[in-house]
Formats: sequence, structure tokens, C-alpha cells
Amino acid sequence: MAMLLQPLWTFVLGHAPLLRSPFFPVLFSLSVYLSFCLPFLLLDTLSTRWAWVLRYKLQPQSSISWSSVRRCLALTLYNHLVFIFPLTVLHWYLRRVHLPEEAPPLPRLLAQVLVCLLLFDFQSFTWHLLHHRVPWLYRTFHKVHHTYTSTSALTAEYSGAWETLSLGLFAAANPLLLGCHPLTELAFFVVNIWLSVEDHCGYDLPWATHRLVPLGLYGGARHHDLHHLKSKCNFAPYFTHWDRLAGTLQTQD
Repeated sequence: MAMLLQPLWTFVLGHAPLLRSPFFPVLFSLSVYLSFCLPFLLLDTLSTRWAWVLRYKLQPQSSISWSSVRRCLALTLYNHLVFIFPLTVLHWYLRRVHLPEEAPPLPRLLAQVLVCLLLFDFQSFTWHLLHHRVPWLYRTFHKVHHTYTSTSALTAEYSGAWETLSLGLFAAANPLLLGCHPLTELAFFVVNIWLSVEDHCGYDLPWATHRLVPLGLYGGARHHDLHHLKSKCNFAPYFTHWDRLAGTLQTQD
């Protein structure tokens, strides 16, 4: 099974100096995040002209201004350059990147990515619920993320330094705890960033992730948009089981 991923991993190893660079984590995170945001920004532009796009918008009465786009981009860049980059340099200095020659087996990669997502979902749910139930935590740290009651792709990372760093720590720690292969780490980061952007995209599209996962196990953009609209429900970022258990799940307006 490792042979299935070996060509991909061999290609990645061809860029080993970049992967070992202290600049790579920030460059990777920003480029993947902005690449995933771009199609939704295009939809935001088209939704003001084409009714067939507007029909999928979760809050059709809202519109995205260029000033809000600039604010979101500015805060994202600020957090990455001022807070995340120094920490990645420190991590690079203390723990040099190990790049094995062999790729991981595909079933192991898929299983570990899923476990990382489930762990992150639990950690984020606990963190998120706590920051809503303790007024001081909400006012001091989490309120920034709720500046916009109507979600759009770039609001996924519109948050203060504490929120950015703490959720980033959860995402970075889980592959380390599981002893994941570097390719598995990259796959998890890509999937995690995509799901976060999709959660905040503001559109309920026919091909959305929650339509692909059966039995309502995955919330998706509509699930998270309700959280930003009402602020007292749907605290888990992705899956719905923790909100079901806590009695905080809401599936419609």
C-alpha cells in the first residue's frame, strides 16, 4: 500500500530543502488557506450578479465588502508573521524535520487523518464552548471571531492571537501525538484548512462535505453559519456528535 503514495512522496522529497526551512510552515499555511478562499471570494463577487449563485448563499441579504476582505487579510497576515512565524522558527531550531525515504501506507494515512480530525474536533468543541460559557474568555479572546455574524471564507481565520495560536497548537500537536508520517501531517493540515474554510464560506453548495457524509454526522457550512448567527449553538467545528451530547445542536433557523 505504501507504493500507492511513493511517487507523491518522492516528488515531495525533491523539495526537501524547502520542507526543512523554518519558512515552510507559514508559507504552506498561508498559500493553502488563501488558495481555498479564492473560489469562494469569486462566488461572493458573482452572487451580486447571478441569481443562481445567490440561491446557495446562507444569508442572501448580506454582502461582502472589500473593506472587510482587507481587514480579514490584514489580520491573517499579522497573526502569521508576528506570532506563528517566530514559534515555527523556535520549533525548527528545537526539532529538526525528519523526512523518511518511504511513504506511509494509504490506509494508515487515511485512518490517521480521520483520527486527527476527530481529536481536533473534540479539542475545538471544548475550547469553543468554554469561551462562550465564560464571559471573560469570550470578551477577551473569542469576540473578535464573532465580529461578522454572516460568514465568508476569509472569516475562518479572523481571530485574535490567542485563538489562532491555541487552535493551531491543537492542529500541530495531534499528528505528533499519533506519530504520523510527514506526508500524513501535510494531508491533515490541508484537509483541516479546507474544512475550516468551507465551514465559514457562507454557501450551502450541492457538493458540500456535509452532503457527502451520511446520517447528519457532519455539520458543514450551514451548521457553523447558525453558530455565527445565534452564538449559542453548534460549537463543534466539523462533526455533530459533541453538540448532540451537550444539547447544543441546532440544524435549522
